[in-house]
Amino acid sequence: MKKAIVIVPTYNESKNIPRVIPALFEVFKKVANWDMHVLVVDDNSPDKTYDVVKNLQKKYPRLHLLVKAKKAGLGAAYLAGMDQAFHDLKADVVFEFDADLSHDPTKIPEFIHKIDAGYDMVLGSRYIPGGSIPEDWGWNRKFLSIVGNLVIMFVFTDFSIRDWTSGYRAITKKVYQAVLPQLQGERFQGYTFQVVFLYNAVRSGFKITEVPYHFADRTEGVSKIGPEYIKNNLIFIFKVRIQEIINHRIFKFAFVGGIGALVQLGSLMLWRKAFPYQLAFFLAIETAIVSNFLWNNLWTFSDRRLALPQVPAKFLQFNLASAGSIVIQQAIALIGEFAIGLFTLFTLPIINLKVDTGTIYAVVGILIGMFWNFFAYSKFIWKANK
Repeated sequence: MKKAIVIVPTYNESKNIPRVIPALFEVFKKVANWDMHVLVVDDNSPDKTYDVVKNLQKKYPRLHLLVKAKKAGLGAAYLAGMDQAFHDLKADVVFEFDADLSHDPTKIPEFIHKIDAGYDMVLGSRYIPGGSIPEDWGWNRKFLSIVGNLVIMFVFTDFSIRDWTSGYRAITKKVYQAVLPQLQGERFQGYTFQVVFLYNAVRSGFKITEVPYHFADRTEGVSKIGPEYIKNNLIFIFKVRIQEIINHRIFKFAFVGGIGALVQLGSLMLWRKAFPYQLAFFLAIETAIVSNFLWNNLWTFSDRRLALPQVPAKFLQFNLASAGSIVIQQAIALIGEFAIGLFTLFTLPIINLKVDTGTIYAVVGILIGMFWNFFAYSKFIWKANK
C-alpha cells in the first residue's frame, strides 16, 4: 500500500489546528488503497500550536509532529516536512495543505485519483472551471492573485498551468528528488517557494495536472501574506526568465550574429574606400565570418567547443557552410544594385556617415543568411555527439 502524507505548516495556528486535523482524517476514510498520514511542521509557535498537536496525537496515531527551532518561512517548513516525510516516514506522495482550511480537504481523493492515473504532480487550481476565490475578497487580494498568475504565465510563456501560486498540491517522490538539487542555494521568502518549486518541476518535464477547488478565506488567525509576496515573486520570475533567454543557444547565436553584422557593416565601409562595391562586400562578409567562428566556438556552442587541432579544418568547413549565406547575401546585393540602384538615403552629419541603399541590401541579406547559418553550424560544424 502506498503512503501519502499531508504536510501542514503552522505558526500560531492553535485555534485552527483542532479543526483541520479531524477534517483531514475524516476525508482519509474515503481514500482506498492508500495509507494516509498528516505531518504538522510547526515553527515553534509562541501560542504553542505544537502542544495542541501533541494532544491530538493521542486520538490520531497517524498524526506526526515536527517542531523547528525557529520561524524560517513557508519554504523552509515545507522542505523540512518533505525531508522527514520522504526519508523517515517513507512517503510516496506528499501534500501541501494550509492550516486554516483555506484548502478543501474533500478534494484529496481527487488528487489521489490523478496520482493513480500517472500524474507526477497535482495542483489545486482556483482558475480553471470549477475553481474559485472568495467573492468578498478585497480588490487588493484579487489583484495580487489573479494578476500575479497572469504575469507569471506571460513571463514564462507557459499557459498550460492556470494557478502558479496555488499552495494546495500533491507531489510525488520523484518530483521532489529531481527538484530538490535545483533549490540548493536559493533563499525562499514567503510564498515565492510555491512558484520556485513549480517552475523547476515544469522545466524538468514532469506530468502535471490541476484539480479545481474553491479557496476559502480563513476564519481564525492572521494571514501570513505580506508585501514581500509581490516583490520576491517578481524578482524570481524575471531573473530566471532573463537567465533562460540569455542561456538559450538561439539567443547566443543571434547575439553573435549581431556582433558579426556590426563587424560586416563596419568593415564594408572600410573596404569600400579601397575596392569596388562587390569585392568590398565579399571581404566584409569574410571578416564577419572570422568573428562569428571565434564567438560561436567560445560561447554559442561552448558545450561542443572545438579542440585546438580541430580548428583549421573546422574553420574551412565553417567557410563552406557559410557559402549558402554568402550566396544569399550576394544575390540580394546584386538584385538590389541592378534593380534599384546605389544611392544615398540619408546622412548622419554628426559622424559624417552616409547611409545608402547598399547598406540596406546588406542588412536584408544578413538577416536571411542568419537563418541558414544556424542550421548549418548546428548540423555540420558543432554537431552534437550522440
